[in-house]
Amino acid sequence: MVTDSRTDEHGALFVTADSEDPRFNQPYIDVREWRDEPADAPVFPGAITTQHGGVAPIKARHLYVHGGFTGTSAKFSFCFPPEEEYQGRFFQATHQLLAGEEATARNVAFALASGGYSVQTNMGGSENPRTAEQSTSGQFDTTIRGYRVNAEAAKFSRVVAADMYGPHRTYGYLYGGSGGAYQTVTSAEMTSGVWDGFIPYVMGSPQSIPNCFTPRVNALRVLKDKWPSILDAIEPGGSGDPYAELNDEERGALEEATRAGFPPRAWFNYIPQGGGPLVLVAQYVPVLDPTYPDDFWSEPGYLGTDPTSSVRAARIQHEATVVEVIPGRRKQLRLSSVPRGDLTAADVIITSGAAAGKTASLGRVASDGRGQVGLVFESVGDTIEITASPTIINSIEAGDEIRIDNSRFLALQTYHRHQFPPANPDFDYPAVYDYFRNSDGTPKYPQREVDIGAAGTLGSTGQIPTGRFNGKMVVVECLLDGDALPWQADWYRKKVEAIEGPRMDEKFRLWYVDNANHTDPTTETQQTHAVAYSGTVQYALRELSAWVEQGVAPPPTSEYRVEEGQVHVPATAADRKGIQPVVDLMVNGGERAQVAVGEAVTFTAQITVPPAPGQVVSAKWDFEGLGTYPDAADLGDPTSEPVHVSTTHAFSKPGTYFPALRVASQREGNPSTPFARSLNFSRVRVVVSE
Repeated sequence: MVTDSRTDEHGALFVTADSEDPRFNQPYIDVREWRDEPADAPVFPGAITTQHGGVAPIKARHLYVHGGFTGTSAKFSFCFPPEEEYQGRFFQATHQLLAGEEATARNVAFALASGGYSVQTNMGGSENPRTAEQSTSGQFDTTIRGYRVNAEAAKFSRVVAADMYGPHRTYGYLYGGSGGAYQTVTSAEMTSGVWDGFIPYVMGSPQSIPNCFTPRVNALRVLKDKWPSILDAIEPGGSGDPYAELNDEERGALEEATRAGFPPRAWFNYIPQGGGPLVLVAQYVPVLDPTYPDDFWSEPGYLGTDPTSSVRAARIQHEATVVEVIPGRRKQLRLSSVPRGDLTAADVIITSGAAAGKTASLGRVASDGRGQVGLVFESVGDTIEITASPTIINSIEAGDEIRIDNSRFLALQTYHRHQFPPANPDFDYPAVYDYFRNSDGTPKYPQREVDIGAAGTLGSTGQIPTGRFNGKMVVVECLLDGDALPWQADWYRKKVEAIEGPRMDEKFRLWYVDNANHTDPTTETQQTHAVAYSGTVQYALRELSAWVEQGVAPPPTSEYRVEEGQVHVPATAADRKGIQPVVDLMVNGGERAQVAVGEAVTFTAQITVPPAPGQVVSAKWDFEGLGTYPDAADLGDPTSEPVHVSTTHAFSKPGTYFPALRVASQREGNPSTPFARSLNFSRVRVVVSE
């Protein structure tokens, strides 16, 4: 029986505090034990879920509760603090690609340190589709992973909390990034009384798939020889004109990516990473629009039939014979020949043998035998690496014929031209899409009949965002995000504003985070060009809980403007608002200095915080540009007043350096806690000669 529940116009279940989900109405507990510290938990391979594995930054005793829902493979875990530390709330992280129901140690530690318990599910287990084919097959109810399993786990957690701490009002907060942002928004719109507040971060829009990624892979292909000059212009102390040395085709590719919303400063990260998450969503196109690749190479109006485009010369269709199948963790094939040219994301089409007609993905082979899919292709002699289902891989034998073909990937690179939304109230975003229209509003390019973006969004959560939600919400969006383009948060803000009007500030905030990417930095290159935003999300969660529980209004929405696809924020913290500190760093009084080896260089900086609770608690120098930030500045006591720091440094070797100062403000002004620290930095250029 279903009580006090209803469905929307599409038949999707609307969940309330008192409703009963017919699929997840029999929760059980199979583990209940006290632990002295949060356990490490795996995340999706590659850590691309915006959730972070690894050990917790603090030890914290807690009651671990594990269970699931009878008759399903849906599972959950709760981690409760001791009664004397509990303040009546829980925090629940979500992402549709999370590997399981075990919350990461960092998320558990944050929840416990914030007076709450953590909740996490496995998004429905076997009922969580993992591929584009599964998501669009109609065989899966994507509302299950979109919000229903999370909602039922949240509701049951309150039952367990009441049993542990006694009857009380338990406040709940759901947060998720990237695909988890879709889930968070849908949960806010399709539930009532389950959660009190929501933080979607690095969020996309119903046109993200595949349009967030295709303009950049097209630019990566066209501009592959021009990146040094482009990056030099963009970096601090550069000319500021990345187009200076480009021909017409190159200029067009860079401009198109920029107008689509890709942040120019984010190019530092995508040269080695290629299409990034594109590999996860690219299959939506052949599944839903199977004639597109053929049309691309044969119909007028597509780049494949443009005689002036370099795409035709980049096309590779190479026939070869499998000489040897090399076993191992990832299957490799030694071929009669391997073609020259860029084979990034090319298909391996088996044309004879038991697997004839099947397609595998071309992986990346390195000299150590390890590989990845979707990155720039490298072969080792005549050997390639492939990935596909075990059935396909195990049926390939020596003597089989194959074709290495990059036609589909080349066609995909400009799919965004042919599938942008029409000018209508449901989605139109003129700041971006007018670039793809003629002056009379008609499309510049032939348009596909299928809406891949909407299908991908429905495949993630079963719903298209409307802007009509229950509870309170803070959106955190990053200005260097090339995977969830920054303007998309403004798109959702406009949807909310259209519904709430002048009442919007009573329930909604949008905070932009500068110098932050789609995930926290891990590599040396990322550490020198971006800061982690996860502490800002934690800061926002605490602001959200104070807003809900105490009526304390959080800092106002960031000031910004969207112009030709790019989000611009004011230079000062006072004008920018939000919660992130701002750093103004100078070297010898400017953004660039030219000095000799051994010459002392003077660095000065001002650190300011916006009108928000945070206080400056940390400032660290990285003079050599290694991303390690080994030298701490002397700040004195935490303060919300402007902080001025200065120092000198001499470089022992010639070269071009990008010294940086990375700072943190902490919501409670506590320099010793690892949580709720909002980071920012500033960089300058120093050219050192003999």
